[in-house]
Amino acid sequence: MVSGKSPGSKNLLYYGDNLDVLRRHLPDESVDLIYLDPPFNSNRSYNVLFRGQSGTESQAQIEAFDDTWHWSQQAERQFDDIVGGGAPAKVAEAVVAMRDLLGTNDVLAYLVMMTARLVEMHRVLKPTGSIYLHCDPTASHYLKVAMDAIFGPTNFRGEITWVRTTTHNDAKRWSPNADIILYYGKTERVTWNRVFAAHSEAYVTSKYRYTDEEGRRYRLDNMTSPNPRPNMTYEWKGHAPPAFGWRYSRETMTKLDAEGRIWYPDSKSKRPQLKRYLDEQEGSVVGNVWTDIPPINSQARERLGYPTQKPLALLERIIAASSNEGDVVLDPFCGCGTAVDAAEKLRRRWIGIDVTYLAIDLIRKRMRHTYGDEIEETYEVHGIPADVDGAQALFAENPFDFERWAVSLIDAQPNEKQVGDHGIDGVVRFHSDETRIGRVLVSVKGGRQLAPTMVRDLVGTVQREKAEMGVLITLGEPTRGMVEEAGKSGVYENTFTGQSFPKIQLISTADLLGGKRPKMPTAILPYIKARARDRDQLSLEV
Repeated sequence: MVSGKSPGSKNLLYYGDNLDVLRRHLPDESVDLIYLDPPFNSNRSYNVLFRGQSGTESQAQIEAFDDTWHWSQQAERQFDDIVGGGAPAKVAEAVVAMRDLLGTNDVLAYLVMMTARLVEMHRVLKPTGSIYLHCDPTASHYLKVAMDAIFGPTNFRGEITWVRTTTHNDAKRWSPNADIILYYGKTERVTWNRVFAAHSEAYVTSKYRYTDEEGRRYRLDNMTSPNPRPNMTYEWKGHAPPAFGWRYSRETMTKLDAEGRIWYPDSKSKRPQLKRYLDEQEGSVVGNVWTDIPPINSQARERLGYPTQKPLALLERIIAASSNEGDVVLDPFCGCGTAVDAAEKLRRRWIGIDVTYLAIDLIRKRMRHTYGDEIEETYEVHGIPADVDGAQALFAENPFDFERWAVSLIDAQPNEKQVGDHGIDGVVRFHSDETRIGRVLVSVKGGRQLAPTMVRDLVGTVQREKAEMGVLITLGEPTRGMVEEAGKSGVYENTFTGQSFPKIQLISTADLLGGKRPKMPTAILPYIKARARDRDQLSLEV
């Protein structure tokens, strides 16, 4: 448990297990809003999810594209920690009851892992704070039991149904086309801002049937008082007062008339009405079934190629409703960073946590592309190597994340294939001429045994793949033989810029950490397909 002051003025991005980050780095009552979309493989068979596991250790690090939770020795230890005093008594009772009901399977492992983290999220949330848990309907009812135990059933504020797709031709069941978002407050004193959505076309057509000389649409509204108001009983421009009087005073009527906001009928026996303009209305108050936010499709401008990416508009709505400018927004499963992006756009402070370096790298590139290079001065990244010892520790802990970290330092896109990659760990793409995209193939070697054969292998791969250049990143310093071998590779001439570059280059992680970079054409940032935005162009009304 951490107590003390709130996070500093800079935003924070953590690479690591969110349970560890929450416990070690986030103080009590320091966060205003939490949104989480934890990994859960909704494409797996419901029956497979409930199949019992052997109990042997199988808990690998959760990868960005592998939404699988297993009952393992790690899950068993987490269960023992919860019921042994690591959580409030009601929470422990709920977890025990769910084990009695479900047995030891993937769903229970998921619930145990989530419960431990939700207890910490409750701790860091301010009394006026809210939490939104985005979940698959397969487990949402079990998660609600856990949330009730942690936050209290009286602090359950609603269940949002996000209709994310149209229905499919599913056999023998109702088509699953919606996600569930559970919404809880820390107390009854939550921050709340009403959110409005645009009126439907059918509503506008039926209600706003008139257009003035400037082309503005309006509807007519009654100007009579619903209750007796003797002081509002007066004749207005030859129109007799209603039985209960007018809704407005004579001074207000004069002002409305001068502004052209009163519609007059063709007979004095009929009453004037108020013009209500469509462009001045807030819209419809948003309910708990959201049908107006489409998912990320293959042509969406904000699409990053991340399979669980949620629309920016979805996070904007949540953040606008349950926080104010300057508040702290936390996403402990930040993935491709949509919540972080929305928080930045809406001028909130933010904290993002993810267990894969792939996600951290993607978020950094997304933020740079969207807000410019200067955005990097506004946040700190924790958990990634800052020196050679840190690089060696990352390699020892997770070689694949070490490779992703190393290639990200030169703006390369990491290779998601961990086997059969022919020694290619990343690719830098650049403009080789007016119409063609060139490639720099990146290979990473983290072991202690370095040899010239590694350079020769990269040369062969570059030739076979018909790439323009190759870069070999090493954890240790390259040997003299490796340097000599690289020097034999020749030069690449870039006709687009008129520059020349060594065809094969070597660079160590020590050099990269010291700010040195390979000599190569300017990289096209990987992943990012969405265009940079003006943060003032919001896609919702508040």
